[in-house]
This record gives sequence, structure tokens and C-alpha cells, in this order.
Amino acid sequence: MTSTYQHFGVIGAGAWGTALAQTLKRTGRNVTLWAREGDLVANLAQKHENTVYLPGIRLDPGLQFTASLADLAGCDALILAVPAQFLRAACKSLAALNLPVHTPLIVASKGIEQGSHRLMSEVAAVELPGHPVYILSGPSFAGEVAQGLPAALTLASEAPGDALARAMSSPAFRLYTTDDIIGAQIGGAVKNVLAIACGIVVGRKLGDNARAALMTRGLAEIIRLGAALGARPETLMGLSGLGDVALTCSSPQSRNMSLGIELGEGRNLDEILASRSSVTEGASTASAAWALANHHGVDMPVVSAVDQILRERNSIDDTISNLLSRPLRQEAA
Repeated sequence: MTSTYQHFGVIGAGAWGTALAQTLKRTGRNVTLWAREGDLVANLAQKHENTVYLPGIRLDPGLQFTASLADLAGCDALILAVPAQFLRAACKSLAALNLPVHTPLIVASKGIEQGSHRLMSEVAAVELPGHPVYILSGPSFAGEVAQGLPAALTLASEAPGDALARAMSSPAFRLYTTDDIIGAQIGGAVKNVLAIACGIVVGRKLGDNARAALMTRGLAEIIRLGAALGARPETLMGLSGLGDVALTCSSPQSRNMSLGIELGEGRNLDEILASRSSVTEGASTASAAWALANHHGVDMPVVSAVDQILRERNSIDDTISNLLSRPLRQEAA
């Protein structure tokens, strides 16, 4: 049976947006990748390689590139792969196109909006009301997905998702559906903050035991926040929770973990961020996640510690000492 979803538009030509465009093209779909910068679009069209955000990976010659959002107006589905703090602006720009209200919006951004403390699905629903909103989340390094290496992710929505998951999937890119759209987002957002913490542990040479403990207690924080927001525990123990934590907190391929490593080794935060072309989502999510947790009365000491280091510029050694001096408690708490 022919899929309803034949033409995908991908908004955001960073590493993840480019990788998603590449893997969708492998399924036989028509794909148009949008970038804000005209020179990046010209470079993509000329070289068929994203030399800025995903160097060294040859892109499918059938991919289309554009700097005009209007070129995406006729797509059957749209993937939003912009940094989390820019999602609202992207949605506002799409609203001006008067898209058909049935066009699905697949949000591939992982984060919590600063200021409003809204999840990405909530931002999209406010700015583009009536559209079915899906969340794409799970353990996935962009470079590996772009190369066609196996990956499994979660596609979450309160709307039916099976047809869309089939249209986007391939033997090497498997999507599992759920209606727990809250759980799929909490795991994907907060794991970036945990990855910074784990990177600091590595940079400070505190050992693998400490990193494993931090990952486990950090996952408990994710589950507590998820419960307060109505997420199901099994979602947070799946691909978009435990799976994403395991990947992102274990490899310096993760921008968030590598940021933590550099911080742990003594580098200045502003210098690290200024030297990067890609956004490190956890640096923005830490304060938003901590504020959201406070609002719901959820204890998240690891997230709080990362926020203190990043936003309040607290001493790393003092912050670690404070974490280690917390009262002992039951593991399930």
C-alpha cells in the first residue's frame, strides 16, 4: 500500500536535521531540507555534504535544499529539527504559511523552553493549533544515523502514529510508537543535563563508578519529574528515557557530555560555547528543567547541581562536595 507520507520537509540543517533528511531519503521519500543560512544551502546543493555540521558524510544526491520555508508548504509532513530554544520562532514562521491543518508536525528538538518552562509539544500546539504533533526521541547520534547504522527511536503522539512510523522507518531506522508524549520528552530533555554532569565526572577523573551512580540517580530524577507531569514509568525506562541516558552519558560523541568533560578539565563555559558551531541543548535545558521541577515540588539534585555550575557559576568541586554530603535515603525515593 502506498504511504500517505511521500514528501517530508525537514526544518533545520544542523547535524540531526541533516541526518534525518538523509535517512528519510533512504526510505524512498522525497525530502526537502531547509536551512536559514543561504550560504549553507548553496554549499549543501553544490557539495552534497554538510561540511559545517556533519562533515565527511556524503548526502544522497536526490535531497533537495532550500532557504525558503514556502517551499515546504506542500509537504505531507514536517520535521522540526531546530534547537529547542528556537522552536517557537520556527513555528511562528510556519504559521504564516497557512499550512493545511492536517499536516503532521514531528518535533525532533529535545529540551524545555526557558522562560515558559513548556515542553516542545506544548510550544508547537500553542503556535500551530490544530496540527497533530509528534515527538521523535531516543538514543541517536546524528553521524551514525546519517551513515545508515542501526538505530531505534520513539515516535510519540496522542494522534495515531502507526502510518507515520511506517513511512519513516527502514531496517536500520526503527520507530516504536507510544501515546505518552510527555514521557518521551522528559527523558530526551533531561538526559542532556545528566550528560553534562557525567562529562564533569569524566573530566574530573572521578571514575566509572561515580558516572554509573550519577546516571542511575539521574534517571530516578527523570522518573520523578515524569510522574509529576503525568508520564508513564515504562516510557522513561524505554528508548526515550533509559536508552537515551545510556547513550548520551557514555560517549564524548555527545555534545553535552563533551561540554561537561571540558568543564571538568577546567575550561571556561563561555569559551567552550563560543568555540562550537552546534548548540549544546543541555546548557539551556538545565535551568528550565530545574525551574519546572521546583514548580512541581520535585527533588532533582543532579539537575540542580548542573544549573548551579552553568548559570550560577558555582565551583565544580564545591558542588560535587555538596552532592556527596546529601543525607542517605532509600534507593526508590
